[in-house]
Amino acid sequence: MLFDFAAATGKDMYKLLVATIGPRPIAWVTTQDTDGTINAAPFSFFNAVSGDPPIVAIGIGGRAPGDAKDTGGNIRRTGQFVVNLVSFALAEPMNITAIDFPKGVDELKEAGLTTAPSLHIKPPRIAEAPVAMECERLVIVDVGIDRSVILGKVLAIYVRDDCVLDKDRCYIDTPKLDLIGRMHGAGWYSRVTDRFDLPRISVEQWAERKAKTAE
Repeated sequence: MLFDFAAATGKDMYKLLVATIGPRPIAWVTTQDTDGTINAAPFSFFNAVSGDPPIVAIGIGGRAPGDAKDTGGNIRRTGQFVVNLVSFALAEPMNITAIDFPKGVDELKEAGLTTAPSLHIKPPRIAEAPVAMECERLVIVDVGIDRSVILGKVLAIYVRDDCVLDKDRCYIDTPKLDLIGRMHGAGWYSRVTDRFDLPRISVEQWAERKAKTAE
């Protein structure tokens, strides 16, 4: 069945996208306003879009037209943010920080979380998160009256010690991170415990396979 977005409402377009693109990694973003107030909120329109330079992209919507949420406003004013990743053990605290608290409420305190200082930027990382990426704003693209896409350059990445297999070779025990992803509907998530290995095929291997099939 074809869904023509030219005739679709914003709500319907959103429902179709989140129901078909998944699991989506979660950017659990911490920012710090110019007055020192720390904010934390999760966003599932997120991914890495470049390895060198290391660039991540986050789509941030507002509560209403013209309202970029605290996270978007803080990034516009300071140019700095931390992308924390969410493990299965932190699903509930993450969900608490997604509550639309009034401005000034400490979401991390409400969720029983603590912070740790960053190396290059002012906003702290979430100490309990297995992965945290210090980022500086590269560009903000406004794509609607209440949505922006932020591209950020990763300056440093923290990985929990017990999940690092070989620091010199940058080998990470990815399964041990136990990260979750956002799925469809109001509250569905996925856990990356069901995996399979599918190595890429070289041109030579493909030619050999075709030759064997033709015999």
